[in-house]
Amino acid sequence: MLETADTPPLISRRTTPPTWLVVALACAGQFLVVLDVSVVNVALPSMRTDLGLSVSGLQWVVNAYAIAFAGFMLLGGRAGDLYGRKRMFLVGLGLFTLASLGGGLAQEGWQLLLARAVQGLGAAVLAPSTLTLLTAAVPEGAARARAIATWAAVGAGGGAAGGLVGGVLVDVLSWRWVLLINVPVGAVVLAGSLRWLVESRAGDRRRLDLPGALLVTAGLGTLAYGISRTQERGWTDSASLLPLAAGVLLIALFLLVEARTPAPLMPLGLLRRRPVASANAAMLVSGSAMFCMWYFMTLYAQNVLGYSPLAAGAALVPSSLAVIIGSKTAPRLMRTAGPRFVAVLGTLIGASGFAWQSTMSAHEAYVTAIMCPGILMMLGGGLAMTPLAALATSGAAVGEAGVVSGLVNTSRTMGGSLGLAVMSTIAASGTGTGTGPQALTDGYALAFRASTAVLLGGAVLMALWLPRRLPQK
Repeated sequence: MLETADTPPLISRRTTPPTWLVVALACAGQFLVVLDVSVVNVALPSMRTDLGLSVSGLQWVVNAYAIAFAGFMLLGGRAGDLYGRKRMFLVGLGLFTLASLGGGLAQEGWQLLLARAVQGLGAAVLAPSTLTLLTAAVPEGAARARAIATWAAVGAGGGAAGGLVGGVLVDVLSWRWVLLINVPVGAVVLAGSLRWLVESRAGDRRRLDLPGALLVTAGLGTLAYGISRTQERGWTDSASLLPLAAGVLLIALFLLVEARTPAPLMPLGLLRRRPVASANAAMLVSGSAMFCMWYFMTLYAQNVLGYSPLAAGAALVPSSLAVIIGSKTAPRLMRTAGPRFVAVLGTLIGASGFAWQSTMSAHEAYVTAIMCPGILMMLGGGLAMTPLAALATSGAAVGEAGVVSGLVNTSRTMGGSLGLAVMSTIAASGTGTGTGPQALTDGYALAFRASTAVLLGGAVLMALWLPRRLPQK
C-alpha cells in the first residue's frame, strides 16, 4: 500500500543513532560532493600540462562532473525514496570513491574525463540522500532550519575549501591527489555510515524513470557542448546550432516523458507549488553565476597574478569563511525578516562582490583583487542558499522527500554547469586573440560583469516570486 504524507517512513529496527551523528555523516557526504566541484580548479594548469588537454578540455574536467551530477540527481533522489536513503548513500559514496581512484590514476585526457563523469554519477546518487537523511532525522521547525543551515554551510564550505585543499595537494604532491584524497576519506565515511545510519524509505516500489534520467542528462550535456563550440565557431555556425537545437529537443522530450509516465522522475505537479518552483528557479539562476566564481578566480590568480596552486587556494580562504558565516547567519535573519528578504539580501550582496571583481586588472594587490570582492560574493551566496533550500523542501511529503532534495541540488548544479559553459564563452570573447595577462584579465572581467547582471536579475525574480514566509503545514 502506498504511503500518504502522514504515514511514517519505513525504517529498520536498529536503535536510532544520535541526531548529531546523522547530521555529521550527511554533511560529510555533502562536503565530498561539493568539494569535487571546485577542488580541481587549482589543478587545471597542471592537468593540462601533464595530459595535454586543450582549453575546452579543461572546461570539461569541471563540466563532465557537473553535468552527470545534475542530470542523474533526480534519479538518485527517487531511488533513495524507493530503495532506501541509507542504501543509496552507500552506493553513491562507493561509486564516487572508486571513480576518484580511477581519475587519480588516469594516463590520458579521456580517462580523466570519463572518471569525472562517473564521479558525477556517484555524487548524483549520494547527494539527495544527504539532505533527505538530515530532514528525516530532524523535525520541521527551528531545529531543522539550523540543521539545513549546517548542511548548506558545509556544502558551501566544501566548494570554498576546494581551492585551498587542491592547492596544498598540487604543491606538496601532484594534481592526482586532488582526486586520490577522496579514497581514504570516502572509506572512513562509508565505514561510519554502515555502522550508524538507519535505513528509511517511502515504501513505494515503483519503477525508476531511467528514460527520463538519460534524456535530461543527454540534453544538458548536448546544450553545454553546443555552448562550448561557440567559443571557436560562433553562435550562428552549424557546429554550434545543431547541438544547441538537439539539447533543447532532448529537454523538451524529457518534459513530455515526465508528463506521460505513471512514475515520473520529476513529478511536474511539484512545480505548481509556489515555494518549490520559485526557490528552484532562483537556485538555477543564482547558481549559473556563483558556480563560475571559483573557476575564474583560480585561473586569474595563477594565469594573471602568477600565484602558485597553494597560494591561489590560500587566497580564497577568506571567501571560504565568508560563505560559512553567511550560511550560519541566515536562520537567525529568517526568523525575523523571512526567507524572501534574506534570499534577496544575500543575492544583492553577492552581486556587489561580482561587480567589484569585474573591475580587476592585471596588476593589482591581493586585498582588492581577490580578498574583498571574494568575501562579498560568498557571504551573499551563503546567506541566499539557506532560505532557498528551506523553501524548496518545505512541506514535502515522505514519499517526495528524495525527489525534492534532488531537485534542489539539480537546479543549482544545472545552472552552474550551463552557466560555466556560457561564461567561458563570454570570457573567450572578451579575451579575443590575445594570450597575455591583460587579455586574459579582460575576458575574466567580462564574465564577472555578465554574472553581476545575472544575479541582479535573480534578485528581482526572488523579490517578485518567492513566498514571504515558509508555508505552514
